[in-house]
Formats: sequence, C-alpha cells, structure tokens
Amino acid sequence: MPIPPGSLGRHGEPSHIPPMDLLTANDRPGAYPASWYAGSVEPLAPFPPLQGEAGADVCVVGGGYTGLSAALHLAEAGFSVVLLEAQRVGFGASGRNGGQVGSGQRQDQDWLEKRVPGQARLLWEIAEEAKALVRDLARRHAGGAAWRDGIAEVQRSASEVDAHRRHAERLARDYGYDRIEALDRAGVAALTGSKAYAGGVLDRGAGHIHPLAFALGLARAAVAAGVRIHEGARVNHVARGIVKTDAGEVRADHVVLACNGYLGTIEQDVAARVMPINNYIVATEPLGDRFPEILPGRPAVADDRFVVNYWRLTEGRRLLFGGGESYGYRFPRDIGSVVVPPMLSVYPQLKGVGITHAWGGTLAITMNRMPHFARRDGIYTASGYSGHGVALATMAGRMIARAVAGDAGQFDAMAAVKAARFPGGPALRAPLLVAAMSWYALRDRLGL
Repeated sequence: MPIPPGSLGRHGEPSHIPPMDLLTANDRPGAYPASWYAGSVEPLAPFPPLQGEAGADVCVVGGGYTGLSAALHLAEAGFSVVLLEAQRVGFGASGRNGGQVGSGQRQDQDWLEKRVPGQARLLWEIAEEAKALVRDLARRHAGGAAWRDGIAEVQRSASEVDAHRRHAERLARDYGYDRIEALDRAGVAALTGSKAYAGGVLDRGAGHIHPLAFALGLARAAVAAGVRIHEGARVNHVARGIVKTDAGEVRADHVVLACNGYLGTIEQDVAARVMPINNYIVATEPLGDRFPEILPGRPAVADDRFVVNYWRLTEGRRLLFGGGESYGYRFPRDIGSVVVPPMLSVYPQLKGVGITHAWGGTLAITMNRMPHFARRDGIYTASGYSGHGVALATMAGRMIARAVAGDAGQFDAMAAVKAARFPGGPALRAPLLVAAMSWYALRDRLGL
C-alpha cells in the first residue's frame, strides 16, 4: 500500500514523515533486528539473490511463515517452487513476534457463528489443525523450537472474567474443547506472579515457541524439499504468470503473495484491506533464581487490553514482554521507554532489572481482525493475521498449497470471511487508524 505522507508521532518519532519503505525504514538491509531471538539462534547462510530469468510451477513472494509453509508443502506435493524474499527468511513478523500459538481464530466462535454460521465449525477445526501443524513442523524441522504448553488470557474486570469463563464452557459443550481452565484472582496471581488481574483462563491446548527458530527450520526443510530460495530479491511487479525484481524475473503458473505487513504497492486491492502496524518487545537480563513467583509453570500470557500486553519466560529465565503503543511507521528511538512501563504495571517488582534487548516489528491487521484470503488469475494471497499469525499463517501456507493442487475447500472457507477495505483511501487510511487506536489506548489507560 502507498505509505501515507504524515502520521501522529509518539515517543520521539517525527510527527510528519515522508512516504516510507517499510522494508528499510526501521532495519538494515539483509540483517535481522538486534532481538533476543536473532541472538539465540544459528543463522542460515545467506541465499543468493535472483539474477536473470527463472521458471517454476509456483513463485512464492515472502519468506515468513505463510511463504515458507506454502513453499514447503508445494514442494512436498511435487511442484517446482521459487521463493523470493526481499530481506532474509524470517526477517519480518515471523521472526520477531511473541511466539504464542493460540487456539481458535482471531475472532471467537460467537462472532463467527453470527457472521458465517455455516462455516464456524469448519473455521474452528482449521484453527485446531493449525496448532497441530505448528507443533509437528517444529518437532520435525526446528528442534522443537522450544515449544511449551499453555497460554493464559487474563482480564482486569469481573465482567470480562465471567465472559471468558462462559466462553470456555461453551467451547467444551459445543465444540468438545475441554482444555481451558478458569482462574480467579488468586489463581491468576499464582500462575503469573502478578496481582494486576481479576481472573482469567489457562488454555493447556495452546502453546508457545521460539518464532525465529521455527522460521529458519521451515526454510531448511523447504530447501531440502527442493525449493529455490533467493534473498535480497525485492519484488516490484506481479502479474499473472510473472514476478519481477530489479535484477530478474520468475515465470510461473501460480503466484503466492505472502508479504503481510510488507506488501507495499504490488497488490493494491489487498493493501486496501490489510494495514501494517508496529509492535514492540523487550527482553530482560536473565532473572536466575530471583522472582520465582513469575510464571513458575512457564505459560505464555496475554491480557485484555486493546493494545495487548503479552509475555513469557525463555529457557534461560529472561522475561520477554511485548506491549505499549506507538503510532507512525518508524520505530521509537527508545523502544524500552515504550514497553517497560506496561511491564512494570504488571510486575512492579522488576523495577531496576536490566533490559538487554528491545526490538520492533511490522505486522498487519484487517478491519474485522480476521485474515484476508483471496485468489484470482492464478495469484493466491493470505495476510492480515492481526496478531494471531504463528498458527494461522503456517496453516495458510498449507491451505494455499492444497488450493494450488486442486483442493481449495479450507482456503475458500477462510476467504468467505470478507475483509472490508479500510476507509479513507491511501492518504487517510493510516491517520484514521491512528485516531481509532489512540481512543482505545486512552480507554486502556483510564481502565474503561
């Protein structure tokens, strides 16, 4: 999408910024961010850029979970595949996120039953299959990617606690999903080590992983299956049967656009429905034996704020904490100043603990927070996972591969949940989003 010429600046960002390229605005070309994730894995040797002409059955654009999963599953099904990545595989949100592999779709079953009543159960089954797929791929290709069971959702108000409890009961009754345990205030405090919440639920059927280790494992598996990966291969034009970069082109029967928040201007109709936004994470120094009350069972946690706080412990007992808001497409100069205050609101006992890593990433949201799936003229796209992408983006890749092979049932079920265009056109899209998110962030701060 064309990047708007101005935005509301926060936390040291300029209040008016020129049109910018999200692939290079906040990161060095060809380099992973200075995240704890990047510092805790062995990187892959760089793949060569695309030079000249290439041919394949399928050209995949984007080396995150969607693209890598699509490429892997297509190659395993016998298709020849070329994957083009503008930076490094796992460079974007796939290598920077909170690592949570949650249950269900981004919207709950009540929402889905009202809007796509004939498809709600199938969408639940797709989401359950997505969790199983991530766990299986991590085990087979990424050394398990440090998988751990359990995600807690915690709430500030008694009414929200009750709503989550009732939803868990309905999932058990109507969908046979009985892995969710309701927690009162004392239960959440014992689980998390925080007294900030009135209650919550613990989903023992969900889990969390090392996201970059998972992405790199998918890349290794894809190459072993025969996928030709090119990094530093930025796509500037896509049409039926042809994908162009500055240095070459790929001719293919099918094209997969798997760019999420980095789509840019190469597909305007998708860009109108998928909005890139930024999110931030910090990693503390190793906590060692200090603060044993914090996450003793090692679940991941997310709260009910509109600007969600989410956190988990690493194997070395660092706390990874994501949160805070910042509007504008540049990352704040001091990411820690954005994320540490929310962290201390949850864990005031961590005041003075050192922050060793702080990084940002660009994800993508849709108007209804459900991912946008579409296909036309041999071009398949899935994006806009709205913070629920570890499982669904990986599953999207497999659904695209199956659709290319002739089985589009799951893909079309996801595509049936229509994503509306963001209002205002390219020039007003981001400012309107800023205004809406600022209002909800204010409600968070006021406890409304």
